[in-house]
Amino acid sequence: MSWNQPGESRFGIHSIDHFALEVPSLSQAKDFFGCFGLEVSDTGANRLDLRTFGNPHVWGRIHEGARKRLAYLGLHCYANEYEALVAQIRAHGGRPAPAYGGAEPEGFWFLDPDGNLLRLKVGPKTTPSAMTPPTDKAQRAGHRGVTGHEAVQTVRPRRLSHVLLFSSDIDRSIAFYRDALGLRLSDRSRDIVAFLHARHGSDHHLVAFAASSASGWHHSSWDVAGIDEVGLGAEQMRRGGYLQGWGTARHVLGSNYFHYVRDPWGSFAEYSADMDFVPAGATWAAGDHPPEDSLYLWGPAVPDYFIQNSEA
Repeated sequence: MSWNQPGESRFGIHSIDHFALEVPSLSQAKDFFGCFGLEVSDTGANRLDLRTFGNPHVWGRIHEGARKRLAYLGLHCYANEYEALVAQIRAHGGRPAPAYGGAEPEGFWFLDPDGNLLRLKVGPKTTPSAMTPPTDKAQRAGHRGVTGHEAVQTVRPRRLSHVLLFSSDIDRSIAFYRDALGLRLSDRSRDIVAFLHARHGSDHHLVAFAASSASGWHHSSWDVAGIDEVGLGAEQMRRGGYLQGWGTARHVLGSNYFHYVRDPWGSFAEYSADMDFVPAGATWAAGDHPPEDSLYLWGPAVPDYFIQNSEA
């Protein structure tokens, strides 16, 4: 079924397959993402695979490298759109590139305008097709809402929600991901940050960009069951020794509750809950919002290191 809107590119990706990072220490990565609540598997080939518990899908791959950087971003589309999407990407400036070493070669490998390596292939839709409801227990009269520390379980994210990349040119990134990949602008704030969603049913943002002097990896975001799990996840990471980050707070753009935890290489993993959802076929009124709405509605002040690109 086509969910095209007048004047936009005809074809579009439907989800992220997985992201792949290079980091200097796989042992540090295993500890960080394991503490975060992900299932971390050592492949024995200088690579870790990240899954959410109970789901066989690999959401992230962590490779050993000289420094932290995005190795590539894998994208999924429907089979009946693949060839047309490849042509659309080429027509809008996607530069064909060799496959990442150690990754499966199938699919179309190409570079975006910032030099990020991307791979398009046919695959299942990993982003939800309907809003994922929170599972936090509602308060009931005559019942205790919180039962104490002994009842707290490990916070385990349900799925990858989105990724955010630094961009050296926000407008150029919006144009490429819109025209070549068929994403739609959800919201932006001047030349500070921009959020894009997929047309086939998507969270408010599948891919986002923050302004910087260079490209870079800012964060991966992981959906959890509700604001209580956002806060409990933050405490879980603090107990694990990961004290730096930002939150717990609520975004204006996307509306989600969040807590970011700083990883050993200066980027972040985010617990996220209750994000806005754009159904397939719906028209979302994208806005250009003032800077005070670009980051949060309420919560603690933003630490200086949160907006620093450690790769610049």
